[in-house]
Amino acid sequence: MPDVTPPAADERLELLGRWLATRLPGRALRLAPASADASFRRYFRVWDGARTWVAMDAPPATEDVRPFVRVGRALLAAGLRVPEIAECDEAEGFLLLSDLGDTHFLAALRAGATPQSLYPGAAAVLCRMQSSATLTDGLDAYDPPFIAREVSLFPTWFLGRHLGAEPDRPVLALLERVLEVLNGAFAAQPQVFVHRDYHSRNLMVAADGEPGILDFQDAIVGPVTYDLVSLYKDCYVRWPRSTVLEWVEDYRCRGIAAGLKLPGQGEFVRWFDLVGLQRHLKVLGIFARLWYRDGKPAYLADLPLVLDYVRETTALYGELSELEAFISAVVLPRFAPAQARAGA
Repeated sequence: MPDVTPPAADERLELLGRWLATRLPGRALRLAPASADASFRRYFRVWDGARTWVAMDAPPATEDVRPFVRVGRALLAAGLRVPEIAECDEAEGFLLLSDLGDTHFLAALRAGATPQSLYPGAAAVLCRMQSSATLTDGLDAYDPPFIAREVSLFPTWFLGRHLGAEPDRPVLALLERVLEVLNGAFAAQPQVFVHRDYHSRNLMVAADGEPGILDFQDAIVGPVTYDLVSLYKDCYVRWPRSTVLEWVEDYRCRGIAAGLKLPGQGEFVRWFDLVGLQRHLKVLGIFARLWYRDGKPAYLADLPLVLDYVRETTALYGELSELEAFISAVVLPRFAPAQARAGA
């Protein structure tokens, strides 16, 4: 069971309603849930007659809206399609944003859209972000301590809490050796603006093919392949590896044409895969934590895909053979029973 107790009343929603009444006085406003995400932020669509807005509720005790405001304004200034901030109360954690629509890539794909109708626009926008000379200003770096903190979610929440396989010293030593490989791959790459969650649930469909971008508040300076992994090794939808490699090569050529200093195809794919391993080890921990700590069970259903990505990568690279053996011997026998216990 999760370690979370639901609130008795939605006091934040009442506060949001009162705040909106002061910012849009005299209007007959109507609110409805728009979405929630993996944090404590919530979003509500606000109808003001025929016009719609999106209101963000970011409780100050757990969320800080300032990075969203800062990064959003920088992306907007760079010509990217992000929500414009109409009203902002940083102290209360409320924002009123322009509405980019209600159809993200994942919903469109499930409704029958083809990746060819969506992904070229997303790749073009990503290249523009990575080629920007100003978007990295003031952002933290994806350095080894940060990488290690993220990977530590894997032994703590996925191995220990979800699988009941509390990591011992040999396992932790193995993960340290994996971290050395990952750190090398991160450091070798051009360091660019990294959205950190550039995937199908954060990209909004637009008629002109240029997607709207959401959930950018955790942006950082990091390796050029990180957002590419988020896009093409998406934790919510999978594409054949042969297709992914074609997309990755197209992006490498696009990046070189835009002035990014990128290596040959083989090395670029290696960067892509190893950065993907770091992301997916982290996500295994995050998705488990969302259930056990935050009471959000929906992400458990996505664990099998994320674990498959990890297994795919460990099978491809000899320096990951110890991790591949550990997953086969320890993780796989425990995974299905853990999923069943959690009700996934």
